[in-house]
Amino acid sequence: MTSGAKKIRLADHRPLVLGASGRIGTGFQKLAQSGLWPGALPLWQFRSGSGQPDPDVLLWDILGQDLPKIDQCRGLIVLAGVVTGDLGLNTELALAAIDLAVQSGCGPVLLTSSSAVYGHQSGPLPETAQCDPVSAYGRAKLAMERAVLARLGSLGSVAPKICILRVGNVAGADNLLEKAALGPVKLDRFTDGLGPVRSYIGMQSLAQVMCGLIDIAHKNADLPVVLNVAAPVPVPMSALLQAAGLGWDWTPAPAGALPRLTLDTGLLQGLGLIAAGAGTPAELIRQAKLIGWNSR
Repeated sequence: MTSGAKKIRLADHRPLVLGASGRIGTGFQKLAQSGLWPGALPLWQFRSGSGQPDPDVLLWDILGQDLPKIDQCRGLIVLAGVVTGDLGLNTELALAAIDLAVQSGCGPVLLTSSSAVYGHQSGPLPETAQCDPVSAYGRAKLAMERAVLARLGSLGSVAPKICILRVGNVAGADNLLEKAALGPVKLDRFTDGLGPVRSYIGMQSLAQVMCGLIDIAHKNADLPVVLNVAAPVPVPMSALLQAAGLGWDWTPAPAGALPRLTLDTGLLQGLGLIAAGAGTPAELIRQAKLIGWNSR
């Protein structure tokens, strides 16, 4: 894509959130509206809108329009992606974000990937673990990561700082709580009598991590190229539902189901960007309520 749009000036060096209409983007907007955004309020990118001028909104079709000219941007938070349909668009969207960062000098670039790239491995999985995705979504996210790294290699000295975030389950934007709010869900029960344990993070904690990474980059410190993003302690799904006051039904775990799919967050903890108690069931539910989950 080539540039051709009017230059947009971001007062106070605000971050730009690409893909603000998705689940995480919507959650981030609710945090901002409640005065809980941990930093300068972002500029939110949408593909389309009312057309009314809004200093907080960038209307840009990422794959259908020229790159906008942006001045004084304080980092890109790339949430734009697809979970169904043409999953190859995840790569195209990420590469467009890299192009925008190069043109505007708007770094660092935080690219949202997924713990799904690891596949069905028990964990705790460090960033150096072999990636073996089993879902089409996980394979698409891994392809995106590899394409971005190849693009950075070709850019050389003009490459922006990037951090690929392999995000765990985000409480309040995940399928478990969404489905459970409509009625009891089924949880696998393993031979030890326990259910699945997974790595979760709350929406507020996720925003703090992302803003913290941007701050680190602007202090001229290096960012990890790949970073697991989740609370330090994994949570049993049954404990999360219990904290939310929701019911569930047990079902025998099928062959091949894993009791634990968890992330090693030592690298994230070393950066000082996540609180030790960020993953307790009560805290995860508290943060889910901040983004309106309990109103569903």
